[in-house]
Amino acid sequence: MRGDVILQQVCQVLAIALLSPLLHGFIAAMEEKVQRGYGPSLFQPYRDLFKLFRKEIVVPQTASWVFWAAPVVAFACMLTVPFLIPVLTNYPLPLSDMGDILGGGLILTLGGFAILLAGLDSGHPYGGLGSSREAMLAILAEPTLIMVFVGITLLAQAMLPFVVNHLLVAQPAVFWSPAHLFLVAAFFILLTVETERLPIHSSIHYEIYMIGEARILEYSGPLLALLKWASWMKQAILYTIFLNVLTLPWGLSIEGTALGILGATVALMAKWAVVGLIMVFVDTAQSRLRFYRYQEPLALSFLMAILAIVARQV
Repeated sequence: MRGDVILQQVCQVLAIALLSPLLHGFIAAMEEKVQRGYGPSLFQPYRDLFKLFRKEIVVPQTASWVFWAAPVVAFACMLTVPFLIPVLTNYPLPLSDMGDILGGGLILTLGGFAILLAGLDSGHPYGGLGSSREAMLAILAEPTLIMVFVGITLLAQAMLPFVVNHLLVAQPAVFWSPAHLFLVAAFFILLTVETERLPIHSSIHYEIYMIGEARILEYSGPLLALLKWASWMKQAILYTIFLNVLTLPWGLSIEGTALGILGATVALMAKWAVVGLIMVFVDTAQSRLRFYRYQEPLALSFLMAILAIVARQV
C-alpha cells in the first residue's frame, strides 16, 4: 500500500476529528449573532474539551460497565465513518471498500445506540427520559434513512458514495432530476433530526425540552469530553455526506497532491459554513414545537423519500 494514499486517508479522519469542534463553535456563534448577542468564540469548543479532559471522572453508584464503554464506542464509531465517505478526495482510498453508505449509516446508529444505553444505565430519571425520547425519534427516522438509501441506490445503481457523487458531477440532468431533488429534501429534514436542530430539540437544561443533553447529564471529565466530541463529529460527518455526496460534490481533490488536499479542506469548511448558516436559520426562525409533534417533519421526510423512488421509476 502506497504511503501517500495512507497519508490521505489519515488526513480525512483528522479533518473530521479536528475541525468538527470548529464547526460547532461557528454554529453556536452564529446563533448568538442572529439573536443579537455577543456569542462565544469560534474556538470555545476546543477550550471546553481541554478543560474537560483535565477534570475528574465521577461515576454514579448504579452505573455498570456500559457507562464506561459507551463514550469510547461512540467516539470510535465517529472515527470509522470518515474512512468510507468522500471527505477530501473524489476517489476511494484503501479502506473505503470496508463499507458503503448503508454501512456508514449503521455505524453512526451504533454510536447513537451506545449513548442511548448509557442514558438508561446511569439510573438518573433524566437519562431515561432522554433515552426514551431519542428512541421515539429513531423509530421514525431510521426507516426514512433506509428509504433515502434505497432512493440513492436506484438513482446511481450503486451504494458507494463515490459512485453517487461522480454520477451527479458527470450528468447534470440527473442532478436536477425530481428524484434527486426529493432525496436532497428528505435528507435535509433527517439532518435537522440527527443534529438536534429540529424545533423540538433544545440544549436548555429543563426536563420538558431535553432530548440529547438528558442522556449525558451524569457524565463528567474525559468521558463527557468524548461524548461531546463524538456528537460534533457526527454533525460534521452528516454535513459532509449531505454536501460531498448529494448536493455539492465539487471541490474535492482529484489527484491527491498536498495543495489539492489543502484546497479540498478549505472548500469543505466553506461548504460546512453554508449549511451551518441554513441550520441556524431553521433553528431560530421556526417556533418551538411540542415534542409530540416530532412525527410531522419525519413523516414529510419519509414522503419525500417515497416520491424520490417513484420519480426514479417513472
